[in-house]
Order: sequence, then structure tokens, then C-alpha cells
Amino acid sequence: MAEGNGIVTGGALNVDYFATDEAIKLNPSCNRIKVLLPVTLSRYSGHFRKRAHEGVITKNQAETLISQLTKLKKTNPQALIENKKNKIVDRKTYFERNSDVIKVANELVAFQASVSRRGVQDTVGKAKKANLAVKVYKYKI
Repeated sequence: MAEGNGIVTGGALNVDYFATDEAIKLNPSCNRIKVLLPVTLSRYSGHFRKRAHEGVITKNQAETLISQLTKLKKTNPQALIENKKNKIVDRKTYFERNSDVIKVANELVAFQASVSRRGVQDTVGKAKKANLAVKVYKYKI
């Protein structure tokens, strides 16, 4: 951000959330932030609330992410890119979102925890195929 660059994320929990949070602190106008969602914010919010109800994530995780994305959209509507054609959140729409991220990114910095192999690996493969510079940090949890 200090060099005038920005970030593109997929609006997910953990790394996407933390990266977006830091970017907002460094770029309060959010004009160098792009968050691409697999569905509309409303549907995405419903998905995360459902996952919290199922016990997959906590209610706090869901509401914190939803709050961040809502704030981002209010601050700069162009920063939040909603996919209005998709009606559900599933592996297919997440992988489509990964493709969309790669289309607008100049490089990829990925953080791959032992439990996040599929989604991260999908994005890494697409970035390499698009000849983007790729840096992957791998962690065991």
C-alpha cells in the first residue's frame, strides 16, 4: 500500500479477512481494495450465518466478516464486486470466484494452511497458468 499498490481478495475468513482489515487501515478510502464475492453480499451473509448455525464457524466469525464487507461496500461500492448471477455458495462458485480474482490480480501471495488445500491450490494453479508471479506460504495447523 505504501508503494501505491492495492489488494484483491475473495472475501473469505482468515487470511482474506485479515488482509482486507489491514488494507482498510492503510487505505481508508478503500480505493485500492477489491473484494470479489462468489454471490451477492446478501446471499454471502446468509451463507455464513447458516455455517455459523451449523457450527462450522462461530457466530462471531460470521458477523465480523459480514460487518467488514458491509463497511467496505458503504465506504466504496466499487471495492466490493458481487457476483449477481450465482444463486448459491458452493465449491463451483468459490472456484469461479478464484478465477475472477486471478483475472484482476497482477501477482498472487497465498497462505496455505494444512486444512485449506483445495481452494488455495485452485487459485495457485490458475495464477501459474495465467503467468502471474506466485508466492505460497505453507503452514501446518
